[in-house]
Amino acid sequence: MRIDIITIFPDIFPPILQCSILKRAQASGAVDIRVHDLRDWTTDKRRTVDDRPYGGGAGMVMKPEPIFKAVERIEQDAHGGARGAACQIVLMAPAGATLDQAAARDLSTQSHLVIICGHYEGVDDRVRQRLADRELSIGDYVLTGGELPAMVLVDAVVRLIPGVLGHQDAHKEESFVNGRLEYPHYTRPPVFQGMAVPEVLRAGDHEQVATWRMLQAVARTMARRPELRVKS
Repeated sequence: MRIDIITIFPDIFPPILQCSILKRAQASGAVDIRVHDLRDWTTDKRRTVDDRPYGGGAGMVMKPEPIFKAVERIEQDAHGGARGAACQIVLMAPAGATLDQAAARDLSTQSHLVIICGHYEGVDDRVRQRLADRELSIGDYVLTGGELPAMVLVDAVVRLIPGVLGHQDAHKEESFVNGRLEYPHYTRPPVFQGMAVPEVLRAGDHEQVATWRMLQAVARTMARRPELRVKS
């Protein structure tokens, strides 16, 4: 998979992209992540990417021209000018649909993602109308820009690419995969500060362990997130 990120703050990304799973995924060739400075597609000496909003109001709005130019150049580089069928352009914006596991799973099947990071008061809406295949948010709150949400999206997507986590079943029982939260985990020591690991997990009966985990997952989901669709 190739992921291109368009941002006005490219220096934010390396510390995250060069750690842990994301670093190993890039080293293995499972994903090719490229971060682009949107200001490289401006034409004035000040490298301006924003302007005052029509109709007035506080703040500035990101201009469409450099964003369109950036996407066009990326498409030219990756697909010879025409967007590939498995390429998705994602605009990170507070008004977007909330990122969930289903969306991450869907995006992980694409061969190419282009992520546009909004900033200031927002992005000229013609970017959404003409360029973006989907708008995504990571929650019902407003952040300074789309950079942190873009990092969340990249992490959520890359870990679902086959082979990235090592074991093919590593994410099959995680929270939200089957419409429920994940069961509780324990490791050694068997007793810590008076709290013991459940006996069923130490007994070695894999069938009983599987049943316990399923029941715990359902109970946890009903107690904490009853709005999720529980599948037993």
